[in-house]
Amino acid sequence: MEILMNWLGTIPGAVGQGLVWGIMAIGLYITFKVLDLADLTVDGSICTGAAVCTVLLTKGVNIWIAILGAIVAGIVAGFITGLLHTALGIPAILAGILTQLMLWSVNLLIMDSKANIALSRFKYGDKVLISAGSSNIYETLAILAGFVIVLIAILYWFFGTEMGMSLRSTGCNLEMSRAQGINTNMTKVFGLALSNGVVALAGALLAQQQGAADINMGRGAIVIGLAAVIVGEALFQKKTTNFALRLFFVVCGAIIYWLVFQTVIFIGLPNELLKMLSAIVVALFLGVPYLKSHIIKKKKKEKEAVKNA
Repeated sequence: MEILMNWLGTIPGAVGQGLVWGIMAIGLYITFKVLDLADLTVDGSICTGAAVCTVLLTKGVNIWIAILGAIVAGIVAGFITGLLHTALGIPAILAGILTQLMLWSVNLLIMDSKANIALSRFKYGDKVLISAGSSNIYETLAILAGFVIVLIAILYWFFGTEMGMSLRSTGCNLEMSRAQGINTNMTKVFGLALSNGVVALAGALLAQQQGAADINMGRGAIVIGLAAVIVGEALFQKKTTNFALRLFFVVCGAIIYWLVFQTVIFIGLPNELLKMLSAIVVALFLGVPYLKSHIIKKKKKEKEAVKNA
């Protein structure tokens, strides 16, 4: 019973992590699912958002201005990736890698060549929205849930506008979009900028939640984001076509991922194996639907063969 209660005590923290990474996964969803582009900028832009927000806070800037600055920095990062892809003809995945490499140096410059900048809750607790080690975890969860709801509402509205429809059209059918007079290069750049702006927002919240901005905090972010998108899609998204619900299920996927992750840590899996666990989770949720559809097709063929015999 004590073990169960201890495990239940870890759930609010896992949900909090899931909400923050769910915001990051929404940004990833825009490029991977809406635009149909493989963008690896996110490993750098999430750290950029954290670095900008943290540095501004330590200099006494208002928290909302610091978060806005982080979003703008992420938008600029995505814009650079978009220009590399559209103006220079570099494949999207390689353009993202190049921008990610640039951001490593940029993030160090933002952080004054420091690998880590702390946001002590004793020193900055009254300046941040959420703080590491907060005694009121449910207040933190409510704030993060508010960010998720507002973000989904804004994106739902935006993707119903003419520009948003153009982005969705570009991802669905590039050639047909061009035939309809849509500037697909512009929509790609805009989509990448929007995506990384959302990712940088997640970085700003993550820095506050963890109490520090770290130069390595974006390492493996792409795997966590993909896991959230894939888990949400595999478990929920096939049941609805509503765009707002699809974004919500991405966040649910992130929460489920972190609940599983927290449970594995709780039962004592060595830290050295955690990255491997992330890769296995992604592989399972990618592979199982494919194997399931393959088995169903095979059974249908067998039934048809029996009928024709």
